[in-house]
Amino acid sequence: MFTANHLIWFCISIIIIVVSVIALKKYRPPLEKVLVVCCVVCVLSELIKIFSVIRLVPSADGSMYYPYMELQHLPFHLCSIQLFTIFYVTLKKPCNNRTIILGFMYPTCIMGAFLSLCMPSIFSTSISIDQAFTHPLAYQFFLYHSMLIILGIYIKMSGEAKLKPVHYLTTMGILGFLAVVSLYLNSMFATPVYENGTLISVEYTTNFFFTYKTPINIAITEIWQWYVYITVIVVLAIVLVGLFYIPVFKDYYEQNRKQKL
Repeated sequence: MFTANHLIWFCISIIIIVVSVIALKKYRPPLEKVLVVCCVVCVLSELIKIFSVIRLVPSADGSMYYPYMELQHLPFHLCSIQLFTIFYVTLKKPCNNRTIILGFMYPTCIMGAFLSLCMPSIFSTSISIDQAFTHPLAYQFFLYHSMLIILGIYIKMSGEAKLKPVHYLTTMGILGFLAVVSLYLNSMFATPVYENGTLISVEYTTNFFFTYKTPINIAITEIWQWYVYITVIVVLAIVLVGLFYIPVFKDYYEQNRKQKL
């Protein structure tokens, strides 16, 4: 994190985002066309990721080899689940449910992807920092997250989503639901170690939505520390999503004021 290679990639990502947003603001393409392009990027991104990380692993007796992708690469992080939301809003006709998902994507694409660009987990879990410009996974990671930020910005910029204050509440509801689901997934994918029927340790666990451990490797050794950590995450989510929705609250207030006049 914050090595020379990371900072170079971060700067490249910011340049891509700024140039793309300026172009989108100038030409104002329909949101549907932007979403189609994002779908193509999603497919290419996921294919690159799969074929970059999949490995042939021997069976226990060594008689067979199986292609295997480690659990942290499954699409259950906040950014990777946007694969599904992007395809949903692209294929779904305009309706209330589609607007709810767009309202969820607007802050979470920007916020989640920006945090990922600041703290790229691939350099601690998948590749070394020395492979930042030689491994395809690095290109996939930074370009995909740059795309998410561009899309999140344009969802609001285009004005087609018709976001309202109520979508702040639905966004928080979806985030809360996904966070609870992540607790189940992290436990389900863990490798528990039992001794005489008693759980004594966990050899490996995923960290979807960062609900199991901090992204900056602060050790949690007591359950009360984990409760404090979860509380901090919840408060940050409420505040950060609220900040993104300030323009929505403001636009809604102005519209109501004009109607009353």
